[in-house]
Amino acid sequence: MQFITAFLWSFFLMQMASYVISSMTDSTYDFVQATILSVVVGVIVVAMTALIPNEPVEHH
Repeated sequence: MQFITAFLWSFFLMQMASYVISSMTDSTYDFVQATILSVVVGVIVVAMTALIPNEPVEHH
């Protein structure tokens, strides 16, 4: 469930960011490019959560 949520949030946030940036730069909004970027960001977020340990590290 957390993977679906991560991909949904990355999809919505990257679509919004792409729309706002294209509006600010007076260029065209490209849905396909924003979708590809959202998949890339989603994969990076999921990979980062898999690499970061959940348990605290004990120092001796």
